Amino acid sequence: MNSLVKRNGGFWPKSVQDFFGADPFDLEKDFWMQRKELEIPSANVIENDNEFKLELATPGFDKKDFKIDVSDGVLSISAEREQKSEEEKENYHKKEFSYSSVRRSFSLPIHIEESKIDAKYENGILKVIIPKNGAAANHKKSIKVS
Repeated sequence: MNSLVKRNGGFWPKSVQDFFGADPFDLEKDFWMQRKELEIPSANVIENDNEFKLELATPGFDKKDFKIDVSDGVLSISAEREQKSEEEKENYHKKEFSYSSVRRSFSLPIHIEESKIDAKYENGILKVIIPKNGAAANHKKSIKVS
């Protein structure tokens, strides 16, 4: 008899891998190879009779960093940011940069108005308003269990 068990594929426990990486003794890999981090932002989805509201936590970005697309019933939100700083003084030259990005996709119901989707960014929160069309109001159905 086999049991259903999910393995993480490594010798080290998952908590050790989450903190140190898959191989905690392979320090050279992380030292020489910088990781390009992709974050999945936290989201709130709020529904009322007229619309859906998405709120994504994306601090540190500017509104020009965001790209929002709707294609084949999927709302895709992404943002990329690159920061560079350079400092040159008499005895040294310092150049730093960082790169971060976020990406999240949502499947949309069929009863929305794609052409009226609106987005606003303020105080680190991206707010996306997705209006429903008139057919959504009568879309409720009760099912009796027999």
